[in-house]
Amino acid sequence: MADGYDPGFLTTSLPLPRPADITRTLDYPRFTVLLDPSRRLAAATGVNIEGSTLRDLPRAGEWRLDPRIGDDEQTGPAVYARNDLDRGHLVRRRDPGWGAVDDARAAMEATFFYPNAAPQAAGFNQSKELWLGLEDHVLAYAEATDQRISVFTAPVLGPEDPPYRGVRIPLRFWKIAAWQGAEGLATAGFLLDQSELIDTRDDLLAPAPLGAFRTFQVPVAEIARLTGLDLGRMPAGDVLSESAVRAGEWQMLSSVDDIVL
Repeated sequence: MADGYDPGFLTTSLPLPRPADITRTLDYPRFTVLLDPSRRLAAATGVNIEGSTLRDLPRAGEWRLDPRIGDDEQTGPAVYARNDLDRGHLVRRRDPGWGAVDDARAAMEATFFYPNAAPQAAGFNQSKELWLGLEDHVLAYAEATDQRISVFTAPVLGPEDPPYRGVRIPLRFWKIAAWQGAEGLATAGFLLDQSELIDTRDDLLAPAPLGAFRTFQVPVAEIARLTGLDLGRMPAGDVLSESAVRAGEWQMLSSVDDIVL
């Protein structure tokens, strides 16, 4: 379909995270999904964002299965029907939408393939809105350099994820933003926890009424530990110093002012 994520987009070469298990590599315009066919969800995604030429185009595109892989290897519309689950974009619709208008539009529409979605509890609170805006915040910070950023996102495919309609609903999501800092590669890692909102006992979806999304900034090395992904040089560029968090603790975010960059 397209050339996908470019590991040479930043000054520092940055390969995609690599899962230990077998994945399907699905390239789209300016982003790539590494799909875990056994979980029918992405193990990792990577997108290149050119902040200086981002386009603000009307929302266009409908969710559809990717014809390059079997329907039984992707989480399709049946999982999201008649319940309180959203099709959560992993690569955000706007992120690959930069450059020439036609190219930007095609890249935005490609984010609506089901391998780029994962089930998220419906509804918004302050923490989920913060999660959705992390790239914007990091991109604004990176504008002092070359206005380029690469973002990696996926569910944490954990063994404790509860079953529902033939898939396992992820309880956590991870995100790593990478850019070229003054001293080389800089990275920041984040986690979204929706475990308080997901209850699939008896194969029914029953969100807890008093639950909440929780967003954390965590060491990039902690994401590698939780996911089993090979993150290459990303942990070494982490802007979250060891003094910012205690061992084994995550830094909960309540606003963008809490983010360490």
